[in-house]
Amino acid sequence: MKIINTLKSVSLSVLPVLLVSAVLSLGMTSVAHASKWDAKMTPDEVEATLDKKFAEGKYSPKGADSCLMCHRKSEKVMDLFKGVHGSIDSSKSPMAGLQCEACHGPLGKHNRGGNEPMIAFGPDSTLSAEKQNSVCMSCHLDDKRMDWNGGHHDNADVACASCHSIHTDKDPVLSKNTEMEVCTSCHTKQKADMNKRSSHPMKWAQMVCSDCHNPHGTLSDSDLVKPTVNETCYSCHAEKRGPKLWEHAPVTEDCVACHNPHGSVNEGMLKTRAPQLCQQCHASDGHSSSAYMGNTDQGSTVGGNAFTGGRSCLNCHSQIHGSNHPSGKLFQR
Repeated sequence: MKIINTLKSVSLSVLPVLLVSAVLSLGMTSVAHASKWDAKMTPDEVEATLDKKFAEGKYSPKGADSCLMCHRKSEKVMDLFKGVHGSIDSSKSPMAGLQCEACHGPLGKHNRGGNEPMIAFGPDSTLSAEKQNSVCMSCHLDDKRMDWNGGHHDNADVACASCHSIHTDKDPVLSKNTEMEVCTSCHTKQKADMNKRSSHPMKWAQMVCSDCHNPHGTLSDSDLVKPTVNETCYSCHAEKRGPKLWEHAPVTEDCVACHNPHGSVNEGMLKTRAPQLCQQCHASDGHSSSAYMGNTDQGSTVGGNAFTGGRSCLNCHSQIHGSNHPSGKLFQR
């Protein structure tokens, strides 16, 4: 079956100039084994050959039909046509222009034995993440990805293909039901925190990583979607925003001073349970000597000490996030 018989009218003399800087990249497949050319060419030789192919611009006049003569037996390759990148009806799809070669580069003499390099993607590609990503960014450099350069994933040499699956019906990282699996495949510490007794409802996909973080980079710490940690938290916890008549300094400064947003073994995702958490700042007030005695009233009754039993300091200072009561200076009302 013909996929597309003729290419859209694209100036092949201009295209190499546009793509030469994007000379290698995240094509559309994640290969299971190293490519044939990787066994006999160094990464520098592969890159140099691809540079030369872009300069020559020898694209196939039959487009995807030339590629599928050999690759149509691969289920992974054919899955491309289930997703948006393989849509033959969309003017924005690679299939509307240079087709497979829009991402994998000019065919050249590749079909004569399959030994001439094409742009490969994924963990088995010898191309650098920067080279792989340059192909993706040639189309996807928009306002959502404008801060990619210099972001956490860019600095860590993470390739787009490490997170995104192109040859598929639905990209797992774009679904709330599977996004967590993709992110935590690398962020294992956060995965452990999310499974602790007190955490955000991420295990049930009621929240996802991208609710707070932009994986493509922002100008904020930790690639947060808002300018600050607190502004990000206030997106859901608006009641903590204030301003309050009586404010608690660490609350207005940074929520993570007391909380671990990914999860904790302590109630309310606190980094340390009270009174130890409170005593990190309030070590010399009038309660300190009693609080250090543990959770007993000097041994008379278990949990009998108001400073350590129940909610500890919060037994009295219940409005710890701030108070609007005229007599709430000590956050007791």
